[in-house]
Amino acid sequence: MNIKFFYLNILILGICMSHSAQQRLITPSEAVSLALDNNYGIKIANNSVEIAENNTSILNSGYLPTLIGNAGTAFNIDNTEAEFSNGNTTVLRGAESSRYNASLNLNYTLFDGMGRTYNYKQLKERHNLSELEARETIENTILQLFTVYYNVAQLFENTLAIQQTLDISKDRVVRANYQFDYGQSTKLEVLNAEVDINNDSINLINSKQQLKNFKRDLNVVTGHTLPDDFDVKTDIDFVLQLNKEDLFQKMLVNNAVLLQVDKNISISEYDVKFGKSAYLPTIGLTGTYGWNENNNNAAAFVAVSTSTGLSGGLNLTWNLFDGGGTITRVKNAKINLETQKLQKEQLVIDITRNFNNAWDDYQNKLEIYRIQENNIITAQNNFDRTEEKFKIGQVNSIEFRQAQLNLLNAELSRNQAKYLAKLAELQILQISGEILNIDF
Repeated sequence: MNIKFFYLNILILGICMSHSAQQRLITPSEAVSLALDNNYGIKIANNSVEIAENNTSILNSGYLPTLIGNAGTAFNIDNTEAEFSNGNTTVLRGAESSRYNASLNLNYTLFDGMGRTYNYKQLKERHNLSELEARETIENTILQLFTVYYNVAQLFENTLAIQQTLDISKDRVVRANYQFDYGQSTKLEVLNAEVDINNDSINLINSKQQLKNFKRDLNVVTGHTLPDDFDVKTDIDFVLQLNKEDLFQKMLVNNAVLLQVDKNISISEYDVKFGKSAYLPTIGLTGTYGWNENNNNAAAFVAVSTSTGLSGGLNLTWNLFDGGGTITRVKNAKINLETQKLQKEQLVIDITRNFNNAWDDYQNKLEIYRIQENNIITAQNNFDRTEEKFKIGQVNSIEFRQAQLNLLNAELSRNQAKYLAKLAELQILQISGEILNIDF
């Protein structure tokens, strides 16, 4: 590395440090923490997990009895003509009578063909499924977060490179004007330099606007918790140390989508068992405690009667034939179970393909990044030599501009290759189920 290139890197680093001293630096780990706490998609997924957890409570299991309270009253006004056995008769007009009652009714299912057992186990599996769905949401959000985060980092570095190119073009205009004033060049050289300044200025404006847009995108992913302006880290650490076979085996065990299919298979198995429970009888326990009071009119033999009592019993219900509905439901549940198993086989094939594609993509992008790193050195050496020759008049402005653009393009390509390689690494970590197990 030549001395000028070394000092150029020191200058850029100094600019970054000075810029960061004025604005808040958002590290990858802080961005992840903010997204986990504030991202709306993750919050919604967590609410779904909480609902599924409530559904697995004993209060929703069907194992607890039901207790129902009843109370009532009735009031009558009757015209009554009564004839007694001794021959006497009584005629009443507007005779009043009233009745009052209250009761507590207890119902408890002792046996329902194991239906509530299978239903309760199915609810637990649905809770586990909701946790896996939430985990998938978190993984996708983290991948989305870093896609935007590294877009911000890339555009920040691109903006510095374009600013550097613009500064060089400004120096070139000054030199061209001096040379024109002293008759060493034509006005065309000045005009060419001014055109290049305009083009570099436009590129810088566009890059700054893109940077602002991606910063807003990052703020959305983190739940709008970031300041209006901030900096991000541009240093990249590649953390992937495992070999392909290790990652593949972890994928088969930890991939969130595969695990969800396994839970759906378990749920379908309980669907079959739940359907079969309808073939068996239901045995229930009933109990009632009641109070009744009757206030009769004068024509009755008893003026007032009050009764309290406790009753209990067992009942058995057996739906011997329901027109074939149970048979149909069981058959369909078995077909659905078979469908879930076929979907898993298809999914294993698809995810295996995706894993292999992601692995090859990561290896290729990592190699491209290494090549672009070397290309930067070559482009910088070429620019330095061209600049020296340009200053002594051995190279024209067109050749100098080409060397300048070659260096800029090399820097932009290197920046892109660096972050694409990192995102490819995160992609394969997500497929293998390891993205939540790394330190960001």
